Amino acid sequence: MPVFDNLIYWRDTTLRKAAENMAVDQVLMSRVGNDPILRIYDWSEPSVSFGYFHTLEDARFAFPSSKESPVDYVRRWTGGGIVDHRIDLTYTLVVPRECGLSHERGASSYRIIHQVLARVLNALGQNVELSDHDHGDGSVCFNNPVAFDLADTHGVKIAGAGQRRTRHGLLHQGSLLTEVDADLIGQEFACQLSSKQEAWLGCANFEEEALAIAADRYATAEWLGKK
Repeated sequence: MPVFDNLIYWRDTTLRKAAENMAVDQVLMSRVGNDPILRIYDWSEPSVSFGYFHTLEDARFAFPSSKESPVDYVRRWTGGGIVDHRIDLTYTLVVPRECGLSHERGASSYRIIHQVLARVLNALGQNVELSDHDHGDGSVCFNNPVAFDLADTHGVKIAGAGQRRTRHGLLHQGSLLTEVDADLIGQEFACQLSSKQEAWLGCANFEEEALAIAADRYATAEWLGKK
């Protein structure tokens, strides 16, 4: 059964720097209305994000940057591990507090979303299953699956995510390894999540607010260097 009655779907084709991508998600969370929002998006340059409770040093150690292969690092607002966005497909699901899913405990909401994503990937020919136990600390996102991540038939992690709850609802930032087209996955994911979908139409001053938050928060040395 669908998780939601209605869903707003946004295939964000604008190539954005890492700080701006994080800021866009924050603005979506602060402006969410009655319906959840699914955003599928891309990156303008090689990027690595790390969960709120990791450090920039952790990310640099896991995925070094060099003059020949520079990396744009960003700290996420959500938890979770260190993610190499040079190899993944990324999405965000924003769930308003009016939706029952936003009131589920962390493990439960994580499981429900990944159960839907598993149906999507399996329907598109990528065989995955829900991981039922931890195989490591999950610091580097795709090294080992933790509970309710998605793994292939060989136990290799395919999808993980980080979450944050605010007074507005639930922010779920997900990452998956796939060769399936992002547009196809996005459309199927939206259909599996909800029986009715609407296209994202944007809202006034959205981009300006996101750019301001990116500059004032996610791109600052203070945010990146938090301990």
